[in-house]
Amino acid sequence: MTARNAHESWDAFWAEVSGGRTEVIRGVEVTVPTDFPLGFEAQLRELKGLGEDSQVEEFEQLVSPLFGEGVFGQWVEAGMGATEFVTVITWGFAQAKGQDISFREAYEIATSAGLGKAGGANRATRRAAKKTATSSRSATGGGRSKPTSRASTGSARKTSQR
Repeated sequence: MTARNAHESWDAFWAEVSGGRTEVIRGVEVTVPTDFPLGFEAQLRELKGLGEDSQVEEFEQLVSPLFGEGVFGQWVEAGMGATEFVTVITWGFAQAKGQDISFREAYEIATSAGLGKAGGANRATRRAAKKTATSSRSATGGGRSKPTSRASTGSARKTSQR
């Protein structure tokens, strides 16, 4: 270990190796993500399909680890739309994973997957459908099916030869 490294803090070291490149998105200067917190991918999967009924805090929880505290609120004030939001999250997540994609590539990924578009079943719609299916005990709700006669569904019983 050199004398220079002996007095360097972790934060100073990490700022040096992580780059510090910035971009302006909807008038807000943000640092380009170069990493993401452990558990972020699980959180992203959980929050996929968020709809209009979602709480602002859920979106803030997605933006803050990538772009910083308060950025989501600034984007809302600047008039960011759903497709823009999903495009920025797609771009930021790719950057954090070390994939230097363009905004256009992120947009194409987001729109080809149908993300950020109205019409897809959001989480509330899926939950309501699940509750309805469960209450009626249908096949999709996981209820037991009624037994049918063996004559129509069973195979002929074979006797063993001795």
